[in-house]
Amino acid sequence: MITNRELFLNYLGQTSESPYLVEIERAEGVYLYGPNNKKYIDLISGVSVNSLGHNFRPVIEAAKEQLEKHTHLMVYGEFIQNPQVKLSTYLAKILPENLNSVYLVNSGSEAVEGAIKLAKRYTGRTKMIAYNNAYHGSSHGAISVCGNEDFKFAFRPLLPEVYFLELNNYSQLDEIDDKTACVILETIQAEAGVQIPEKKYMKLLADKCKQNGVLLILDEIQTGFGRTGKMFAFQNYDIVPDIVCFAKAMGGGMPIGAFVAPKNIMDSFKTNPTLGHITTFGGHPVSAAASLAAIKHINESGLVNNVLEKEQMFRKHLKHKLITEIRGHGLLLAVNIGSFDNVIKLVKNGIEIGFITDWFIFYDSAFRIAPPLNISNNEIIQACDLIIQALNRI
Repeated sequence: MITNRELFLNYLGQTSESPYLVEIERAEGVYLYGPNNKKYIDLISGVSVNSLGHNFRPVIEAAKEQLEKHTHLMVYGEFIQNPQVKLSTYLAKILPENLNSVYLVNSGSEAVEGAIKLAKRYTGRTKMIAYNNAYHGSSHGAISVCGNEDFKFAFRPLLPEVYFLELNNYSQLDEIDDKTACVILETIQAEAGVQIPEKKYMKLLADKCKQNGVLLILDEIQTGFGRTGKMFAFQNYDIVPDIVCFAKAMGGGMPIGAFVAPKNIMDSFKTNPTLGHITTFGGHPVSAAASLAAIKHINESGLVNNVLEKEQMFRKHLKHKLITEIRGHGLLLAVNIGSFDNVIKLVKNGIEIGFITDWFIFYDSAFRIAPPLNISNNEIIQACDLIIQALNRI
């Protein structure tokens, strides 16, 4: 009898030569379960997606309730659909006042695509500035503003007039001029191994953009909705972007994304041309209902208030001779163990022992810790014990 593993390898498009090949049958809380009921503690939350863990009941119930009413009705932006209206209204309410127009899409890559199109349309400019070792997605426009040549050389030619800066390099800020449409930056560079901008740098960057009429786009796809101990990571810097991109944790496990801007900027898409940006499934009603339930719980439950304490729990209990550095903010951590070979061994040992972690695309000597925000203190201690066991095997 042909196995699911063989069917997976034969019929699903592959993204690498070495997929995990861990078969998961169900998930609950911070745990994943295989067909044989083997339990794995999930330390990456589907890469910062399942911030409320798996099978979180308020999200499940919201999706079920909407399924009973309707699923897709019409391409985004034409019909008044209650889940979209409620979600966008709530999101605008908890964001800074000027970020009041929400465009709902399906993913983080799509949010980035929409944001950079909007910046070019509104400003009438074509030059864009991004950052070395940035990751913004894999679609053609999003990969154009990714800052790693190894990741994108095979897909050139990409978008023209994209220039790259080094994070926290103050001398390069003069590259931002009156010909620049936008600067796009992850609020924390996740796939670069959790590289954190300096607060002074972010303030100067925002000022430089404002002086030159440049739109500042912040990519909050991995950092949004509580992961850094603030509802939005840009709140750590006391700045407000012109456009902000969301996805991942936004859906509570369902596919959804958004880019948000002031209404006068977003209205650029309405004319010249009409339908300046369109999406068939953006803001799918079931995903929108689930998203509202997830965001409301994260924002109103007090969960975010404990994130920094949980970060310190990981730092306290992760002590090993192979660990040279733990870098990060909140529950987005990069644990450096010296080499990619060590990381691969750790990942494989983790699967055998009973936990899931992975590596960073542009920083191969560290493994990722980004568990559900509602992981308990006891589960953190258990996870650290398992990691130490796996490190001892290397």
